[in-house]
Amino acid sequence: MQERQFISPAAIEQKEVSGVLRNTYGLLAMTLAFSGLVAYVSQQMRLPHVGPLVTLVGFYGLFFLTMKLRNSGWGLISTFALTGFMGYTLGPILNLYLGMANGASIISSAFFMTALVFFGLSAYVLTTRRDMSFLAGFITAGFFVLLGATLVSLFFHISGLQLAISAGFVLFSSAAILFQTSAIIHGGERNYIMATISLYISIYNLFLSLLQIFGIMGRDD
Repeated sequence: MQERQFISPAAIEQKEVSGVLRNTYGLLAMTLAFSGLVAYVSQQMRLPHVGPLVTLVGFYGLFFLTMKLRNSGWGLISTFALTGFMGYTLGPILNLYLGMANGASIISSAFFMTALVFFGLSAYVLTTRRDMSFLAGFITAGFFVLLGATLVSLFFHISGLQLAISAGFVLFSSAAILFQTSAIIHGGERNYIMATISLYISIYNLFLSLLQIFGIMGRDD
């Protein structure tokens, strides 16, 4: 007579968490590589920037499409479409900084700082397993504050506002990375496609914000 092996609910949950983490970071690595390749091609070909309106429409359109398809294989295709589109928009921005005397060092500094922040924050949550759900209110409030500040910057030229907005986005993106990583390991996020998109957007915003900060500091030198 065979004995049935009992698997505790905690073990089942841990297996699910491990699966989501593995799939999320695997897909994140692929989308970052694909986005970087598209950005490189866009930068080398000196393709024009599509403008803020097309960028917003393209981003939110592909984002909501990915949300709708997140439970199917088509969700993977829309994920690569979204990250590829954002990579395309990054190419012309990189060319603007490469036109500066120290543009290459600004880009490399922003890249390595982004990698350091992301891996540092992710490692902190994964090793301590702290519940970062308390950051939800901060992230929600931060989104509306940054949205309002960005709208103000479009119509009024206020000294130091752009630097403050960029610094705010660094904090916002860092909090989002902590929150999303915690949501995965504590069961708040079980869809690896949405987890990947959330982390990708945070990394993208973090890189752009650091790029702007280093660019402003470089111009002051």
